[in-house]
Amino acid sequence: MAASELYTKYARVWIPDPEEVWKSAELLKDYKPGDKVLQLRLEEGKELEYCLDPKTKELPPLRNPDILVGENDLTALSYLHEPAVLHNLKVRFIDSKLIYTYCGIVLVAINPYEQLPIYGEDIINAYSGQNMGDMDPHIFAVAEEAYKQMARDERNQSIIVSGESGAGKTVSAKYAMRYFATVSGSASEANVEEKVLASNPIMESIGNAKTTRNDNSSRFGKYIEIGFDKRYRIIGANMRTYLLEKSRVVFQAEEERNYHIFYQLCASAALPEFKTLRLGNANFFHYTKQGGSPMIDGVDDAKEMVNTRQACTLLGISDSYQMGIFRILAGILHLGNVEFASRDSDSCTVPPKHEPLTIFCDLMGVEYEEMSHWLCHRKLATATETYIKPISKLHAINARDALAKHIYANLFNWIVDHVNKALHATVKQHSFIGVLDIYGFETFEINSFEQFCINYANEKLQQQFNMHVFKLEQEEYMKEQIPWTLIDFYDNQPCINLIEAKMGVLDLLDEECKMPKGSDDSWAQKLYNTHLNKCALFEKPRMSNKAFIIKHFADKVEYQCEGFLEKNKDTVYEEQIKVLKSSKFKLLLELFQDEEKVLSPTSATPSGRVPLSRMPIKPAKARPGQASKEHKKTVGHQFRNSLHLLMETLNATTPHYVRCIKPNDFKFPFTFDEKRAVQQLRACGVLETIRISAAGFPSRWTYQEFFSRYRVLMKQKDVLGDRKQTCKNVLEKLIQDKDKYQFGKTKIFFRAGQVAYLEKIRADKLRAACIRIQKTIRGWLMRKKYMRMRRAAITIQRHVRGYQARCYATFLRRTRAAITIQKFQRMYVVRKRYRCMRDATIALQALLRGYMVRNKYQMMLREHKCVVLQKHVRGWLARRRYRRTLRAIVYLQCCYRRMMAKRELKKLKIEARSVERYKKLHIGLENKIMQLQRKIDEQNKEYKSLLEKMNSLELTYSTETEKLRSDVERLRMSEEEAKNATNRVLSLQEEIAKLRKELHQTQSEKKSIEERADKYKHETEQLVSELKEQNSLLKTEKEELNRRIHDQAKEITESMEKKLVEETKQLELDLNDERLRYQNLLNEFSRLEERYDDLKDEMNLMVSIPKPGHKRTDSTHSSNESEYTFSSEITEAEDLPLRMEEPSEKKAALDMSLFLKLQKRVSELEQEKQSLQDELDRKEEQALRAKAKEEERPPIRGAELEYESLKRQELESENKKLKNELNELQKALTETRAPEVTAPGAPAYRVLLDQLTSVSEELEVRKEEVLILRSQLVSQKEAIQPKEDKHTMTDATILLEDVQKMKDKGEIAQAYIGLKETNRLLESQLQSQKKSHENELESLRGEIQSLKEENNRQQQLLAQNLQLPPEARIEASLQHEITRLTNENLDLMEQLEKQDKTVRKLKKQLKVFAKKIGELEVGQMENTSPGQIIDEPIRPVNIPRKEKDFQGMLEYKKEDEQKLVKNLILELKPRGVAVNLIPGLPAYILFMCVRHADYLNDDQKVRSLLTSTINGIKKVLKKRGDDFETVSFWLSNTCRFLHCLKQYSGEEGFMKHNTPRQNEHCLTNFDLAEYRQVLSDLAIQIYQQLVRVLENILQPMIVSGMLEHETIQGVSGVKPTGLRKRTSSIADEGTYTLDSIIRQLNSFHSVMCQHGMDPELIKQVVKQMFYIIGAITLNNLLLRKDMCSWSKGMQIRYNVSQLEEWLRDKNLMNSGAKETLEPLIQAAQLLQVKKKTDEDAEAICSMCNALTTAQIVKVLNLYTPVNEFEERVLVSFIRTIQVRLRDRKDSPQLLMDAKHIFPVTFPFNPSSLALETIQIPASLGLGFISRV
Repeated sequence: MAASELYTKYARVWIPDPEEVWKSAELLKDYKPGDKVLQLRLEEGKELEYCLDPKTKELPPLRNPDILVGENDLTALSYLHEPAVLHNLKVRFIDSKLIYTYCGIVLVAINPYEQLPIYGEDIINAYSGQNMGDMDPHIFAVAEEAYKQMARDERNQSIIVSGESGAGKTVSAKYAMRYFATVSGSASEANVEEKVLASNPIMESIGNAKTTRNDNSSRFGKYIEIGFDKRYRIIGANMRTYLLEKSRVVFQAEEERNYHIFYQLCASAALPEFKTLRLGNANFFHYTKQGGSPMIDGVDDAKEMVNTRQACTLLGISDSYQMGIFRILAGILHLGNVEFASRDSDSCTVPPKHEPLTIFCDLMGVEYEEMSHWLCHRKLATATETYIKPISKLHAINARDALAKHIYANLFNWIVDHVNKALHATVKQHSFIGVLDIYGFETFEINSFEQFCINYANEKLQQQFNMHVFKLEQEEYMKEQIPWTLIDFYDNQPCINLIEAKMGVLDLLDEECKMPKGSDDSWAQKLYNTHLNKCALFEKPRMSNKAFIIKHFADKVEYQCEGFLEKNKDTVYEEQIKVLKSSKFKLLLELFQDEEKVLSPTSATPSGRVPLSRMPIKPAKARPGQASKEHKKTVGHQFRNSLHLLMETLNATTPHYVRCIKPNDFKFPFTFDEKRAVQQLRACGVLETIRISAAGFPSRWTYQEFFSRYRVLMKQKDVLGDRKQTCKNVLEKLIQDKDKYQFGKTKIFFRAGQVAYLEKIRADKLRAACIRIQKTIRGWLMRKKYMRMRRAAITIQRHVRGYQARCYATFLRRTRAAITIQKFQRMYVVRKRYRCMRDATIALQALLRGYMVRNKYQMMLREHKCVVLQKHVRGWLARRRYRRTLRAIVYLQCCYRRMMAKRELKKLKIEARSVERYKKLHIGLENKIMQLQRKIDEQNKEYKSLLEKMNSLELTYSTETEKLRSDVERLRMSEEEAKNATNRVLSLQEEIAKLRKELHQTQSEKKSIEERADKYKHETEQLVSELKEQNSLLKTEKEELNRRIHDQAKEITESMEKKLVEETKQLELDLNDERLRYQNLLNEFSRLEERYDDLKDEMNLMVSIPKPGHKRTDSTHSSNESEYTFSSEITEAEDLPLRMEEPSEKKAALDMSLFLKLQKRVSELEQEKQSLQDELDRKEEQALRAKAKEEERPPIRGAELEYESLKRQELESENKKLKNELNELQKALTETRAPEVTAPGAPAYRVLLDQLTSVSEELEVRKEEVLILRSQLVSQKEAIQPKEDKHTMTDATILLEDVQKMKDKGEIAQAYIGLKETNRLLESQLQSQKKSHENELESLRGEIQSLKEENNRQQQLLAQNLQLPPEARIEASLQHEITRLTNENLDLMEQLEKQDKTVRKLKKQLKVFAKKIGELEVGQMENTSPGQIIDEPIRPVNIPRKEKDFQGMLEYKKEDEQKLVKNLILELKPRGVAVNLIPGLPAYILFMCVRHADYLNDDQKVRSLLTSTINGIKKVLKKRGDDFETVSFWLSNTCRFLHCLKQYSGEEGFMKHNTPRQNEHCLTNFDLAEYRQVLSDLAIQIYQQLVRVLENILQPMIVSGMLEHETIQGVSGVKPTGLRKRTSSIADEGTYTLDSIIRQLNSFHSVMCQHGMDPELIKQVVKQMFYIIGAITLNNLLLRKDMCSWSKGMQIRYNVSQLEEWLRDKNLMNSGAKETLEPLIQAAQLLQVKKKTDEDAEAICSMCNALTTAQIVKVLNLYTPVNEFEERVLVSFIRTIQVRLRDRKDSPQLLMDAKHIFPVTFPFNPSSLALETIQIPASLGLGFISRV
């Protein structure tokens, strides 16, 4: 397709703009060939006419589709040109805040001028091990690619970081080195990586300075080689430096600074150690104040000085050398303050005793007179004599500055050399990665020698870059077998030749420097004569004869010739150097000694580094020879040589390019200046890369990606089985010009613009489809609307007609109702009138009758009231008379008593007066005082008595009142009597009349008393009422207080509950943190332990070389000693050297313990040897005696005699053996224990006797069983033999004789017992068959369940397959069938291996049994006579051994402990024998062995067994620690062992769920709580190892299965990718899918369940697995822009739902695993929700509570539409989100910690399995263990 056809209406183009460089515009009408003007509309709405160039008629560049804007790789853009590159970088930098972008093989880094959280260790871990195209662009991705290629290709690498000052070169190089230091680590314990990073502060302080463009500009170039060993760990580094800007030492432009170290010194001048340097403020020194900007915002020079000194210390520069460096630097500052006074125009002098020079001489240790003399004079040498000539003031100042520059340059090189020595590798370097931090292309208003050298270096680097890019393009085309057409690219070799070739600029400059009277002007004329009009790249300015112009690859640069010769010579006077060499300052001498070494012809440059900044000293007299030539090397010559050496190094390595861009000149964060950016893009070669790519086939698609993207452009008939052929057919139809694309082996290559054309066709097709869908949907909506309106109209008509009919019916009903109402109304009126008349008549009658009755009732009532009034009046009169009489009597009594009291009072007063007078006459003054005291006491007593009297009077008053009341009652009674007896009243009237007076008086007194009583009563009542009121008030207050207290209590309770809940949560968090900290410490401890074991093994390999006499231990003993080993048996002398290397404090104790253990072991071995020898002797004697007896015995008694002899021999031998063992035990007890312990009645003695008796019983049973078996074998053999007996007898006689013999021998009882045992045997066989039947039923049920699960899974797969398209359905079914057949094949192979093992085992057993039977047959045939055959019973009775009641213990010998550990732990394979075991069987066996050792009270045995067990588990995990089944198996068994130790510990808390029988099995002698803690720690370590194993298994699957694979086919589209190809989302054969993850999870779960792991522990493992899945998926999502789209969010949510479904199937929803996926779920939801309005922002903030603010903003920044119909997230919306989340307090960390391990707990889980029922399978090889 022609390019002009793309210029249609609405196509967008770029047009040049003087301000923005390029502006976007839209075509208003189609372009036709021949048009001279384009009608355009700008984005702001302005319309204009764009005139085409009439000569070239070049159309403006087209703009890429919006879907391609913001791509990670610029080469992924369809239109590759300058405006597209610039716009893409701007969008990523401004909108998405992304500073890194790929441009083919180049990483473009834009300086953000802001600290970004994208360089943490979590980001480093995320990029580690990833392919470069799989993650978003980053400096870490480039570093990882270099590191990976170094390891993969065995080739050295280089990272070339370039850019202009302030672009961020140094920071990028620093982060690359940090990545290497973090990822690779150090090969030794010297922390080389820390030293490599520590070199940065030193080099920055002495080589960086503030410029107008950059606060920390590197004023030198450096190339750091980071060395690696064969395991690719850092072992050292080496640094080369290039072209230090020495002129900055003596001169700084406005707003610039000198090197940082000078300002750091001035800021630290107040320190005590710097007092001797006599420093001050930076503005005090000439060399630091010229720029007028001594401070940098945000930088503390004093703190930086501390960092510099720390870095020096870390790199091995001692304090004395540091102070020497600071002395030299201070001396340079003071030298700059030296001033000169002119004598005349040709001479000058230093003022006498000039302070700055004095300080300089003191610091440098030189003579003041000599230095002041040679600063003002110079020495001239001729052929015959030498002259000393004074120099002018200007020349003196220049000489002073030259000396300062020379001293600083030598010091700089000395520091670099010492840094290199500190970083020097101690071992051989295998490979290296070089990081080149070098200046970029520079052009200023005035360009001098420094800019010339810098641009010369950039020309060389650009040439190397172009060749590399060209080479990569060529390799790609050849790899894909595409016809190669030569791409024309800019070759800057002519420019390089102009500079460095013979008679070039540098050659002419060096030649001019050799001339005695050479000058800048003459050199310029030579340049004009040589190159002007002869070289197209060389020009002369029109207005100047002292400048020249060179056309570089980036731009034209005009260089001023002034100063070129002086800077190239870099002259310093030799006399001044000689003065410095005469110094007593050691470090200063070292500087110039190093210079002499460098200048000598025999010495080599250390480490291959060419010092660029060394200055040749101008001698007084030239010396012939090589030294003179070396001495005259110019700066340009040195720079050219070092540049050639650098290029050789770079050409020998694989280069990686980082181009740093400075976005603006004002250091504003995230501000993009298009003009400055374009200048740098042109200068750094990025646009050249784009041009080379665009000249070929820049767009590349794999066939599968092309098919997935452009499937919509194909018809069903076009889709073939071969994807490649399908793509070819489609492309031939879509693009007619075959030159626009090429078909490679695996990719399709497109010319520039073709992908945009395909995207346009695809967008048109999708737009047409959308229009068709819209048309159909709109038609359907309109039809639906019409049908709804029609139905509504019909409904309205129906309702209206119904309403009219109802109205007519209502009218008829109302007419009829009106007639009925009239009828009833008239009837009602007549009836009402009649009722009214009738009611009036009845009412009149009622009123009249009522009036008459009421009158009669009133008369009767009055009569009754009169009677009642008479009765009450008469009663009142009688009572009044009685009261008067009573008052008179009482008054009389009171008067009489008063009279008597007065008399008594009078007497008392008389007595008192007489006594007082008597006392006054006879008693003295002192007695009066005593009397007064007594009187006071008496008065007190009297007062008390009066009080008592008053109280008694009150009592009497109350009693009298009561009496009066009783009298009143009595009088009332008398009144009643008076009524009855009126005669008696009349007789008493006279007496009453007499007493009336008295009664009247009494009544008056009584009245007064009553008044007082009433008053008192009133006051009392008032007081009571007040008290009641107060009481009521108090009650209300009390109730109020109670209510308040209740409310407060309620509030306090609620607050306390809340506080308790919060504290509980906090405590739980603290507990989890503490548990996590503890488990991390355990993890670190185990890591250190493994490291220690590895070092120990390495030391053993180094030390234990086989020597004569040395023996090697068994493999099972190799690593059974650890920190838990308390009683390990050390039997070989090989362990002694290891122990000898322990610290000296423990050496003696360890040697002594070893000696005692060895001595004990030797004695035990001697005893064993002796006992074995005695047993052998006894056996031999028994054999001899038995043989002699057989020879003497007559051969007439058959199997009976043989049975009895065998039984007697066995009994005798066993009795002897038991006696010997008993004697040995008693002897050992008496020798090793105290007498009271070994006494016959002591507990230990009884225990031993019990044990001996139990052992003897067991031996007796075993012996009987052996004898019975032997007799049965003999009888069966004889029964099989032919019965050729001469004396034949009938069966009856034989039976009679047998019975007679049995009677004689008492064997009838034995036969009966045998029958009973036979019955028991049959019962036991029946029980075993029943158990086997039940086991078969269980297995069948399990098979049914598995079949059900398989059926469900098949149904799910079928449902999923039905949703797929036919081709994918066939592929999925084939893949599923292949997987199923593979699994079945593996299962059948495992079963076949098991059967083969069983067959081989049975064959071996059969051979052994056949051999034994053969031997017995031969022996019996030899020893059997015919008479014996007759006596044998024909049908022998099978007499099985009686089952013993086992105690749930296992006994083993001490020497079999290592065999037990070996068979049960070290050699037990989970996939082999352990599959058919009871879950946790090894743990049960070990615990039963511990129980028996506890039963024996053998602490040594318990300790040894537990220690060997722990060490064995550690060893097997170390050996097979990467096998999930092994780790899971031993985690399960370790937990079960721990639970057994708890369950049978005897502690009440662990015995709640035990049966009585299990409680009997508890440990009795030892408390193993400490070992429980050790086992718990071991379980934690195993759990952490299990997590690491499953993480290593899952990690390769997670990103591919959760993110990249399209679980829902066709939802996510594939976007065009650039040179850095990403992992395809289409599932190939080797890629992982979500099904792979779920299958792996099923495998993990089934293995853990099969091993009997605790359900709670399984939940914790599953939670950890889901956390790993969620964290890794989210981290990759946050670092991959191509994954942040709506369709990918849908895929993630579907994948998460599948994981949740898996949790439901496994009943693990309450494990907390789902919650760990919450951040991932919210990230997926964030990708899918609307992101436009403030309501959307509020919804996002409330929804994403599990994501941090940084993560939310990152996802929104990365959100990328896959199709044109999706919209980008606006920057304003992201800012709204940031504002809303500003107050949220969360972690600033961007990525989740994927290595985080949740703290594990082991909840107690008792076992219901009875220990006595456990059987030990023979497959374990534990035949040496016996059940007890």
